[in-house]
Amino acid sequence: MSVGIVMLIHTAFGRAEQVARHWTRAGCPVVIHTDVTVASKAYADFRERLSDDPLIRFSRRHRCEWGTWGLVAASQDASELMLAEFPDVRHVYLASGSCLPLRPVEELIDYLAERPRTDFIESATTSEVPWTVGGLDEERFTMRFPFSWRRHRTLFDRFVAFQRRVGYRRRIPRGLVPHMGSQWWCLTRQTLSAILQDPKRPTYDRYFRSVWIPDESYFQTLARLYSTNIESRSLTLSKFDFQGKPHIFYDDHLQLLRRSDCFVARKIWPRAQRLYDAFLGEAAAQNQAEPNPGKIDRIFAKAVDRRTRGRPGLYMQSRFPNWGWENGLTAGKYSVFHGFAELFEDFETWLARATDAQVHGHLFAPDRVHYAGGQTLVNGALSDSAAIRDANPRAFLTNLIWNTRGERQCFQFGPHDTPSVNWFTGRDPNAQISIVSGAWAVPLFRSNRDFADLRREAAALQKVEAKFLDELRSPDVKARIRIWSMAEFIEAPMEPLQVIVDEIGQKAQRRLTEAPRMADLAGFGQFLQNLKNQGMHPYLMGDFPVDPAPRRGATPAKKPYLIKR
Repeated sequence: MSVGIVMLIHTAFGRAEQVARHWTRAGCPVVIHTDVTVASKAYADFRERLSDDPLIRFSRRHRCEWGTWGLVAASQDASELMLAEFPDVRHVYLASGSCLPLRPVEELIDYLAERPRTDFIESATTSEVPWTVGGLDEERFTMRFPFSWRRHRTLFDRFVAFQRRVGYRRRIPRGLVPHMGSQWWCLTRQTLSAILQDPKRPTYDRYFRSVWIPDESYFQTLARLYSTNIESRSLTLSKFDFQGKPHIFYDDHLQLLRRSDCFVARKIWPRAQRLYDAFLGEAAAQNQAEPNPGKIDRIFAKAVDRRTRGRPGLYMQSRFPNWGWENGLTAGKYSVFHGFAELFEDFETWLARATDAQVHGHLFAPDRVHYAGGQTLVNGALSDSAAIRDANPRAFLTNLIWNTRGERQCFQFGPHDTPSVNWFTGRDPNAQISIVSGAWAVPLFRSNRDFADLRREAAALQKVEAKFLDELRSPDVKARIRIWSMAEFIEAPMEPLQVIVDEIGQKAQRRLTEAPRMADLAGFGQFLQNLKNQGMHPYLMGDFPVDPAPRRGATPAKKPYLIKR
């Protein structure tokens, strides 16, 4: 008994010739189908080079476009020629020109000889397969698909939509239960001849001509009618990504392919010289292991996960354009302080000393990026240019966190700063946002400018901050947010400062013994009253007293408004 190989080829003829001769050296006859789109001279040269091998035949040529009937017709004609020319063949193995034997051919022959009546073909009903991509499962058998999905995509989609709209359904031939599976099968002579010689074949062929991707359903369906023993799996290792595109194997996949114990793999890159040298030149070895592509499924699952999710906080071309595909908006935790630098004179220095974190000023200030220590350039070649930062503020923040991962980043933010980053930080689970609402009024109070100008600016800043606070109340917000009004915060600032320092967690938790120096607020209450008297209502500060200096007694601070996700 022997194994016959049907090869479907459309490119890389040098590699196809190399593999075909490898099969025939082991005594396996080969029937080659070459796509009709191949130039006549290239095809003639290819045939001429292989004309010296008595075990090689060439079948009638068809146009083999993906998803069309031509692939089935090519397989049918090549299989018929194989059965007619080589009567000793007991199994026919369908392969492509990009397939590569991974184990000595003698092992495949012995393996199939021990299973003379077993058909190896992936065959499952549409309700049982999870790998279909494109939204057409049962519909591929009940609609007509006269247009090429690749060459006439618009016509294809419109005709599908039209059939759905009018409720069109084809009648499946009596006795057929549509099955799907990999195109690459290995069938016994008995099963394959029964499919090709069935009196109802014209009916079946006519039906499958209008099925979408019939090469994954024709033999898979008809084998169920005639086979006495089907193993629903392929002996060919083929892996697909989440879009249904086949993975290509390169030289660095050598050990991975060996580990699979499969007999054949596709698709092999034509220039993977190391793979061809290793697998086509290896001496015969005794390997009784059952083909098990599941051994490497974990690695491919990781590859799919890396492509679709990526590393946390690191964007990549395969998922960047897709909303919601990000695997975390940023790469690490960071803290945003709103109003603290305005309320405390030395807040940044104090916080850096208390937490050992990297504490920046206003990263999104209008004039420039205020990095910690007055730096003009930080890791990742991030400059202090406001223009460069504002070209993509979210990417700027993402890059900053990624390039400084391992060190907690803190920065100040206020209503003067670039507002487009507000929603980004609010959605980020890595963000810890602490807000003292209304603190933006302290610099105005101390500026000694014309009061009419101060009133207009106060109204504008309050409007910006109110919008920011509204955004943080959205159910889509994932950041950890703490909000105090200015009046309640200054009553007893040590408690909220302790909470903030504990959450940053850079140092071992301990009670704070010092607080940052608070700005002199004598007369601030009267300033707010003057704003009210001029028609501007500063409500974000809370119930601030009109006393010359607000009380700083030991009364416990009110619990902050906490949004916890």
